[in-house]
Amino acid sequence: MRIVLQRVSRASVSVDGAVVGAIDRGLLLLVGVAPGDTDADALWLVNKIADLRIFPDDAGRMNLSLRDVSGGLLVVSQFTLYGDCRRGRRPGFSGAAPPDLAEARYLRLCALFEAAGISLVQRGVFGADMRVELVNDGPVTLILDYPQPSIPG
Repeated sequence: MRIVLQRVSRASVSVDGAVVGAIDRGLLLLVGVAPGDTDADALWLVNKIADLRIFPDDAGRMNLSLRDVSGGLLVVSQFTLYGDCRRGRRPGFSGAAPPDLAEARYLRLCALFEAAGISLVQRGVFGADMRVELVNDGPVTLILDYPQPSIPG
């Protein structure tokens, strides 16, 4: 799985002009699924993200987690995170899981966040043409890959 995580003061996702998910303070996750992703991969990401200390404490230091601030989570599927732009002018998406598998993994990831006690888990509509609006707080943007790619050397 590949996740682009953004700390937000607010975020929403709309389909056909109607808001289908919205949060105030919390995290927006753009989620790409690869063919070999497993429940274990998703669980690792859930635990990492829920406890990642990226919210400011009273001293302004990134010292608090999503759990600590009772923040919301907006999870949006985005197969284009596996877009390969190395050749030609049109990205290839062979690194992304097929839609049926990707949707099952995406829904499982959302369910695991809910089971982990995240107070508010909102989501987009898998496979829909979505409009995502956000106010990035910081800005703080991180990329999480799991399993983590090997680094040569």
